[in-house]
Amino acid sequence: MAKKTFLILGIIFVIFLGIIFFSFGSKDVSSLEAVSNFEDDMVIYKSGSCGCCGVYSTYFKSKGNPKINVVDLQDLQAIKTKYGIPSAMESCHTTIMGNYFVEGHVPLEAVNKLLTEKPDIKGIAMPGMPSGSPGMPGAKTGDFVIYAVNNDGSYTEWMRL
Repeated sequence: MAKKTFLILGIIFVIFLGIIFFSFGSKDVSSLEAVSNFEDDMVIYKSGSCGCCGVYSTYFKSKGNPKINVVDLQDLQAIKTKYGIPSAMESCHTTIMGNYFVEGHVPLEAVNKLLTEKPDIKGIAMPGMPSGSPGMPGAKTGDFVIYAVNNDGSYTEWMRL
């Protein structure tokens, strides 16, 4: 029974990877120059049991920056608290890039904008786990709304993709 469950999970993971690579394969990677050339420490904190976070990590490494480190944690809430991520902005994983956080399945176009413009904010977030976003299965059902989290903890809509 355990082998069958493991096989099914493996097949699902491979399907998710295929969706990600085919969905985002036509993007102009040169437009992600700020992400590709980012030299500070980059870390994705995720749960070891979360498949979508693993797919997002693969997407980030293949389309963004292969130098990013992935850390599996039991207590992600400690990271979210440490970086001041409001509970309404939380998702299933947190990426730290220099002095910024990127919360959730944020497309690399938004991360590139963050690193290019260098706004005076704590970070950006796309709360929840929107269908069709990087790492998530399914079709995109509407705009991806990315929020800027200000230094005082408030947040405002930052961009739509």
